Amino acid sequence: MEDKKETKATMKLENFKYDVLNQEGSKVREYDLSQEVFGVSYNQHCVFEAILLAQANSRQATAKTKKRSEVSGGGKKPFRQKGTGRAREGSTRAPQFVGGGNVFGPTGMQNFKLKQNRKEARLALKSVLVEKAYDKDLIIVDEFKFETPKTKEFSKALTNLKAKAKVLLVVEENDDNTILSARNVANLKVVKPTAINVYDIVKYDSLIVSAKALAKIEEVFK
Repeated sequence: MEDKKETKATMKLENFKYDVLNQEGSKVREYDLSQEVFGVSYNQHCVFEAILLAQANSRQATAKTKKRSEVSGGGKKPFRQKGTGRAREGSTRAPQFVGGGNVFGPTGMQNFKLKQNRKEARLALKSVLVEKAYDKDLIIVDEFKFETPKTKEFSKALTNLKAKAKVLLVVEENDDNTILSARNVANLKVVKPTAINVYDIVKYDSLIVSAKALAKIEEVFK
């Protein structure tokens, strides 16, 4: 059996004709995937760096310890300077005392931000899109038609489209009825075409995108 890592390293689409479905899950036409976006080879290193960047940039510097100047107490000299046989001490808030300040602890000002080259970032995004299309986890919908926001109707559409457990839905900005219909569905995230990222695409099992939204994605990332 071929190793999954080796398969991904050589992953590349050969056929750029992709089925477009309606809400009932039936094929209505074919979509010509952009070769500039879906014609790249999967780059595992760029994808790894993009995920690492997303996780690092979401970290918050909430951990903080107090230094000796910040802890309470310690105003009085604990014992006289000479004659006790002990090392001289000026305050019980020194780091060697219980309840004293911390020397090398987190300050609350840590910067976990990472950066990625723009070309590498685009290649990473194209790579995960290729992966979804290669594994048939990309579902292109001709258009969503909801007269009023209905979560039940949207859940029915997900069943018809044979979406997996966790779904990333990409729709146009003005598609309010679809956005409102999908927002209460468990394990589903709705994003605009300009807001897609590598981490979300990898995190969610199925990528459902409307044909118009996919056209915008291709236009932006060509």
